[in-house]
Amino acid sequence: MTKRFLATAAFVLLSSTVTVRATDIGATAETACPFGDCAAGISLSYLGEFVIPTGQMENGVEFGGISGLDFDAATGHYLAISDDRSDKAPARFYELDVDVDASGLKGVSVVKHVTLKDKNGEPFAAKTVDPESIRLGKDGIYWGSEGDAKVLLPPFVRVAAPDGTFLREFKLPEGFAPTIDKSTGIRDNLAFEDLAVAPSGDVFLGVEAALYQDGPKPSLTTGSLSRIIRYDGATGEPKAQYVYPVSPIPQAAAKPDGGNDNGMSEMLALDDHRLLAVERSYAEGVGNNIKIMMMDLADATDISAIASLAKNDQRVVPVRKSQILDLRAIGLVPDNIEAMSLGKAKDGTDVLILGSDNNFSAAQKTQFYAFKILRRPQQYDISSDG
Repeated sequence: MTKRFLATAAFVLLSSTVTVRATDIGATAETACPFGDCAAGISLSYLGEFVIPTGQMENGVEFGGISGLDFDAATGHYLAISDDRSDKAPARFYELDVDVDASGLKGVSVVKHVTLKDKNGEPFAAKTVDPESIRLGKDGIYWGSEGDAKVLLPPFVRVAAPDGTFLREFKLPEGFAPTIDKSTGIRDNLAFEDLAVAPSGDVFLGVEAALYQDGPKPSLTTGSLSRIIRYDGATGEPKAQYVYPVSPIPQAAAKPDGGNDNGMSEMLALDDHRLLAVERSYAEGVGNNIKIMMMDLADATDISAIASLAKNDQRVVPVRKSQILDLRAIGLVPDNIEAMSLGKAKDGTDVLILGSDNNFSAAQKTQFYAFKILRRPQQYDISSDG
């Protein structure tokens, strides 16, 4: 949960894939052939924005920190996880009603919230967890904690029952746990941010930026080699790992000593090898910029056996990626987008919903964007290729 603040000045980054530069309802953005693959074409139509201001209370608990979002077809509602580290209230996820149809996004309301439980069946104590992602799986609610590298708290992916009770935990591969000397493992606040579940049941876990042993975090001139873990969802055992090349930071801070960053803050499976990813950048005095990328895992190298990408002499093919949407380039002013879900609107329209983590800051807001899906990639299954 990095502190990223609202823009004090606008900075528009143009994208060659976007066909409009207006934010009217119905404005469309299309990428006909990502990676030169026209079967992967995607087209979106803007349905609007809805904001929940910081400080709104729900049953005595401050609402906010939305860092993951997923659609529950059984209820027509969305599950949204808060990255509150059990500071304001025990770690929890919400059930949300998103009022959207082909005419636009009209509202988002809280139906209920559910407390997550640790392995002992108790609510998480303060500072013992950092929830960042949530997905519905075949046997429960899959959710991830970023961990806390400062105190050597490992990240994890767990499965919970609908009432938040612990069911099981996925295996953490070697090299991901934080270390005292920072020689290997996750960086603080740049760890397990992204979770996706494929139609096959495979689960993808993305790291926001490079592990220490894999190279530097993003800068203005260089990107970062993030890892994606592919799990067997049924067993929680790792099957493969891939390289996702996070882009360089696209914008300098307004002052020479100002902070800036870029990282992968969410993933979403379109099928068993194509995923969407959010690259969320921030520059102090400028604000956030959000780009949606499509990636394709087909033909990417399995790097499970490569201990360090920085010290590797083997040929590595990263996942292919192609930008499909730049929110600022179409005239939007995004906050700290960390959540993304496919879903169904009230009228059955296929939609893509984005949500922001307000960091419980008065300078930020919980922001939702909705897009109608006009076209999505033609699906085929390569899950057997692993």
